[in-house]
Amino acid sequence: MTEKALRLGTRRSKLAMAQSGHVADAVRQLTGRPVELVEITTYGDTSREHLAQIGGTGVFVVALRDALLRGEVDFAVHSLKDLPTAEHPDLVLAAIPVREDPRDVLVARDGLTLDQLIAPSPKGAARIGTGSPRRMAQLNAYARSHGRTIECVPIRGNIDTRVGYVTKGELDAVVLAAAGLNRIGRSDVVTDFLPVDIVLPAPGQGALAIECPAADAGLAAALAELDDPFTRAAVTAERSLLAALEAGCSAPVGALADLLADGQIVHEMRLRGVVGTTDGSSLVQLSTTGPVPTSHDEAMALGRELADEMLAKGAAGLMGERAL
Repeated sequence: MTEKALRLGTRRSKLAMAQSGHVADAVRQLTGRPVELVEITTYGDTSREHLAQIGGTGVFVVALRDALLRGEVDFAVHSLKDLPTAEHPDLVLAAIPVREDPRDVLVARDGLTLDQLIAPSPKGAARIGTGSPRRMAQLNAYARSHGRTIECVPIRGNIDTRVGYVTKGELDAVVLAAAGLNRIGRSDVVTDFLPVDIVLPAPGQGALAIECPAADAGLAAALAELDDPFTRAAVTAERSLLAALEAGCSAPVGALADLLADGQIVHEMRLRGVVGTTDGSSLVQLSTTGPVPTSHDEAMALGRELADEMLAKGAAGLMGERAL
């Protein structure tokens, strides 16, 4: 008799379906069981408000989690940066697979780079689309550091919609996550990869979260085979920083943990964080380095350590209304 199919809960967007499809293939190979995708519409998908207005935190997650708790799906796939930092008592983060490219990228008219966009132009300040206060803060700060100005235009929509603003001439450029474009095979539209020294990504950007009910220990153990310990340590540190700053995923906070190595030997983890006002006039940007975390608690401690330093430098006052 054919074993019952595992039901994977996913958002309906092209990107979410692509991400979930990759995970479904991996789970099929791992378990030998069929996996079917169950499409679920979230509040973040239906609301037309900007993420900063609706709070951001959890808007793409709650409906998936509700389906898990009701037993309508067996496990779910999230973009990790959308996941609230607080753990859910009845769910377990069973796996965080190897991370995709965490960087942000520019999709600009005429193949322009960021430096070309901020250069003086008879057309005036470049209009760059992004719905992210984090991106606005860092892009504006970079332009200011060169004595230039840009106009950040709040946008929403899927990848095709956002790229369309550029191809239709409504905006000079949009900023997107490299991981999303890579996962749907659209990396050809990228005109510039934004160095993390200029724009730090969102905590957890490029990583996926595979979640299932805590009560299903067997499934959790099977899914754990997809976990990448280095990715988990890095994003745990990043999300610990975000939590310690008491900021939601729509706050102007960037973070990235990466591994430092001598040759083939990884010896330390560096965590960088940034908080800024959306106009770029004030940034608090710091980093800390420590041994590669070997436990959840060690990764959490690294994030809290950097958050404490940033708060001491005035980070709280730059975030506006904090999501508590």
